[in-house]
Amino acid sequence: MVRNRKRGVYEKYVKRLLDIVCSLLAFIVFGWLYVLIAILVRIKLGRPVIFVQPRPGLIDPKTGKEKIFDMYKFRTMSDKRDEEGNLLSDEERLGKFGKALRATSLDELLEAFNILKGDMSIIGPRPQLVRDVVFMSDEQRMRHTAKPGLSGLAQVMGRNAISWEDKIYWDLKYIDDVSFLNDVRIVLLTVKKVFGKIESSEELEMKDDYGDALLKAGKVSQEKYNSLQKKAKKLLSER
Repeated sequence: MVRNRKRGVYEKYVKRLLDIVCSLLAFIVFGWLYVLIAILVRIKLGRPVIFVQPRPGLIDPKTGKEKIFDMYKFRTMSDKRDEEGNLLSDEERLGKFGKALRATSLDELLEAFNILKGDMSIIGPRPQLVRDVVFMSDEQRMRHTAKPGLSGLAQVMGRNAISWEDKIYWDLKYIDDVSFLNDVRIVLLTVKKVFGKIESSEELEMKDDYGDALLKAGKVSQEKYNSLQKKAKKLLSER
């Protein structure tokens, strides 16, 4: 059972107010950009324009379980299939246009809706997949005692270029100091990464799921792996 974490005034009240104000401003200031990207996605990749995927969010202290919510992003992959009608691999379906959206993080603009709804925050641990969470220990799942964020400490420290262990380390380090100054620092580092340079191919490269990484490293047995994958599917079916 994941233990409760004490939250300060900033995290309890001020952070949510800032999330609402900033997400509303994003819609007002960048409304034209949302429309432009939607049109380009429709032309380049077809329908649907919006990619919706269930992600684990904040842990309910009463149940000790993560709330699963629908995260919104602009679509970046095509529906290309092989001769038998099966979808090609993610790498094969992610073309130049999709890579450009991801490199500039423009595909994530729609997460402002999640922030406005209260499922996410501007800054926090990035929401992983449900099939990643089932492989995390209770200590690692402490990262879910903070709302998932549009950006976070692990993202500015290397995104996919760092290992799963390092990602979780930086997420846990973040929840040790959820403060206004720390959030501002991460926002500035995020802006620097997005506008300072296009992210490297290593940072954008799609890595193994956490469970797959553990299995390859021999840190979990095939039997345990199969069992936890079934658990993830059950959690999704029960939401």
